Amino acid sequence: MSLLETLQKGNTNPTASEAQKDPVAEEVHITNEPAAKPVTPAAAAAAPASKPVKPKAVPTVPADVTFDEDSIPRIINEIFTEAIKQHASDIHFKPTEKQLMVYFRIDGSMMEHRIFQKVFHNPLVARIKILSSLRIDEHRLPQDGKSGFTTEEGHEVDLRVSVLPTQFGEKVVIRLLEKNPQMVELRSLGMLPNILIKVERHLTASYGMVLAVGPTGSGKSTSLFSMISTFDPTARNISTLEDPIEYKIPGVTQTQINTEIGFDFSDGLRTLVRQDPDIIMVGEIRDQKTAALAIESALTGHLVFSTLHTNTAVGTIQRLLNMGIDRFLITAAIKLIISQRLVHQNCPKCRVSYPLPEKYYDLFSEDSRMHPKQIQLYRSEGCAECKNTGSKGRIGLFEVLEMSPAIEELIINNASHTEIEEQAVKEGMILLRKDALYKAMTGDITIEEAIRAMA
Repeated sequence: MSLLETLQKGNTNPTASEAQKDPVAEEVHITNEPAAKPVTPAAAAAAPASKPVKPKAVPTVPADVTFDEDSIPRIINEIFTEAIKQHASDIHFKPTEKQLMVYFRIDGSMMEHRIFQKVFHNPLVARIKILSSLRIDEHRLPQDGKSGFTTEEGHEVDLRVSVLPTQFGEKVVIRLLEKNPQMVELRSLGMLPNILIKVERHLTASYGMVLAVGPTGSGKSTSLFSMISTFDPTARNISTLEDPIEYKIPGVTQTQINTEIGFDFSDGLRTLVRQDPDIIMVGEIRDQKTAALAIESALTGHLVFSTLHTNTAVGTIQRLLNMGIDRFLITAAIKLIISQRLVHQNCPKCRVSYPLPEKYYDLFSEDSRMHPKQIQLYRSEGCAECKNTGSKGRIGLFEVLEMSPAIEELIINNASHTEIEEQAVKEGMILLRKDALYKAMTGDITIEEAIRAMA
């Protein structure tokens, strides 16, 4: 049976005789020709011994795993299953000159999973392409596809596959999307009590816009869904536009954007307002047309939630101005802007305290309520619970700008970013860096993680 037929066949366990084969010394190419003959034991014994490779985190391919045609589907299934078990968000198949590295992205960090010999690269990539309905004979152009996977325990995930040609072969990155992820409650996001009160107050409004802003991977969508889940879908008509649909909320009308057929956020929003909605969630404001429609919807009796890529809450104002939105419309429609980041949380099992080092005194000098010598910081030394990483999950840092008459006047009068921020701080806004330092003092995060978030 050819390698191509085996890859298309699915998962098949290798026989006992096949399990004794040694890895092939050459890279395997997907062709219609017969597979290369395995190296005989005599030839393997005569070959010079290779230098041992010291793994960085996890052992390389186990000794009982050898390259044969039937092992490829099984290896892929094992990688997918382990990634789901470890709650990874992405799987990276990264080729190097002599190896294939497999990484998991867990809680935002790249974690080395396994190291394969280079001979595994092409067959593994070909198997992923077949699962994703991609062309296995195309190696020069990028490809995007999607598939699904179900573990033996019945855990279902959607797979978003991206293939990119590199100098050492094709690199594959797979995004794992749970079909029924657990909704995070609003009170579990990590908001300080005064910030949470502000957010909950604006959720009782009948119209206006609430924006969650920040870089990619900062938890904006999770925050929006946490807010949406506080409403009763039987009492209000709630509709969302998403790309892709991440959380399934009972009773909520959710629509998937499809740019390939010309159905984007602006088209969906234009139709959605004719569906008599009370609450609208737009997954992302990407252009001026979507921004204008969202602002108009917020001004015509709808409560609108959306996300935007900006670094700070105040910076969102300038971003909307750059998109061509009038100042008067911004001040009339926007009620709340939530800027956020996600940072690694200390493992509570192995967390220990230590005095604030002198080199960090300047960071806490603005807070006159406590002398730096009285401040305790925390770090996790690593244990079995956190797999010796020192972190367990992630927590949010938040900066919430609440639109007030004073801030509205500053925006209309073309005030600077600094002037608006100073006024917001006077009115009680906690800056992201302040929230980071506070969570470092309370032991939620390390000071290094706080500094990284403040950069």
